[in-house]
Amino acid sequence: MRPATPASKTFHSIWRVVSRIPRGRVASYGQIARMAGLPGAARTVGWAMNALPDGARVEGRAVPWHRVINAAGRISPRASETVVGRGRQARRLRGEGVRVSRAGRIDLGRFGWDGAQAGASAPGKGTLAVTAGKGSAGRVPNWSSHRRA
Repeated sequence: MRPATPASKTFHSIWRVVSRIPRGRVASYGQIARMAGLPGAARTVGWAMNALPDGARVEGRAVPWHRVINAAGRISPRASETVVGRGRQARRLRGEGVRVSRAGRIDLGRFGWDGAQAGASAPGKGTLAVTAGKGSAGRVPNWSSHRRA
C-alpha cells in the first residue's frame, strides 16, 4: 500500500470535518479550513470538495459536500457544474430543512453550524476536536462569527 501524500492527508482532514456537519446545517469553506487546522485555506477546502469521490465515507460517516457553502452564505458554482449543479445542492439542502433562496442564499445565522456535534445551535460558538496526528488531539477554535480586520 502506498503511503498517503501530504495533499491527501490534508483532504482527509477536511473531509473529516465536513463529515461532522449535522443535517440541516451548513458551514463555509473558510470555517471548515479553520476547523481542520488550515486557517486561510478556504480554496484548499474547495479543492478537497472537488476531489471527493462519490459515496465517500470518513470514519463511517458520509461526507455531505452539499453542506459547504461560501462565506457570503451562498451556494458556490462548481467548475464542473452549471446552474443545474447548484440546483442539485439547493435541493439536497432544502430536503434537510435548510431554506435556500432562489438566488442560492442561505441564512448563516439560522442554519450555520457552530462546530459542535449533531444538534448544534448558536452558530459561531464552540470548538471541534480535531485529530492532529497519531493519538494526539487538539482543540481548534471556531472563529466563523468573527470578521477579519
